[in-house]
Amino acid sequence: MARLVLSERVQEDFDRIFDHVFQYTPEAAVGRIESIIAALDILESSPLIGRPVQGGQRELVIGSGVAGFVALYRYLSEVDTVFVLAVRSQREGGYRG
Repeated sequence: MARLVLSERVQEDFDRIFDHVFQYTPEAAVGRIESIIAALDILESSPLIGRPVQGGQRELVIGSGVAGFVALYRYLSEVDTVFVLAVRSQREGGYRG
């Protein structure tokens, strides 16, 4: 089972997502972050499940539509570790930072 490591940037992404959801549906904000974290847990048992993107990175698609998100990550098999680099809404054009 792979180890899952979230970068500091992911916390900033969670804060941004929480603030956005809270603005429109405050009662759903905590649950939205929890659902993203729960989806990331799949990477521990299936680190190659995400679609490959440039630079040896992968993207995990989480949910769909207005509740859809994409997590950018890199899996290093040598240390059996998944490094989650960023999370964004599927509606955003790219990753921040």
